[in-house]
Amino acid sequence: MASKASIIKAIESKGGSHCGLWRIGLTHDPVERKRYWKDTKKQSVAYWSDWTADSLSDAQDIESYFINKGMKDGTCGDLSASKTVYVYVF
Repeated sequence: MASKASIIKAIESKGGSHCGLWRIGLTHDPVERKRYWKDTKKQSVAYWSDWTADSLSDAQDIESYFINKGMKDGTCGDLSASKTVYVYVF
């Protein structure tokens, strides 16, 4: 698992000041979600990265932080605090 601060730092180093070019989301299954974006939505996932968040709350905070900076939202459905949550960007 990665801390909220370390995930934010990693995403910032990846996206720099070009947040509008990236999509951020949360999921319990990053493999399935990546396949969805590639196969169903026909999006390029060549620059996909994901991190295991310490908690659903931390993941939601990270997502909100970057959406407020201009990233596109990519979260899927209902998420459970009792399951592992991944933050992804592409």
